Amino acid sequence: MQVTTPIRDPRTLGAIVQQARMLKGLSQRDLANEIGVTQKWIWEMEQGKPGLFTTRLFRILDEVDVGLTATLNTEAAQNRGDESPS
Repeated sequence: MQVTTPIRDPRTLGAIVQQARMLKGLSQRDLANEIGVTQKWIWEMEQGKPGLFTTRLFRILDEVDVGLTATLNTEAAQNRGDESPS
């Protein structure tokens, strides 16, 4: 199943990232290690803590009337977790 949702602010973006991370079975620490940031950074992002980049991004999108959406493929995420290692 796919779920598509509009992303209107950093809080919504953080929530969808959190859901996707959890569906993949990753902890915040796992994701942080994978992309080279701290676990605290992941936590703050998922909580929607406004940062310079996200604040500017959503201001720009609002100014030019651009909508942002995210599509979460729940089946693919769940199936990856069911695969046994080779």
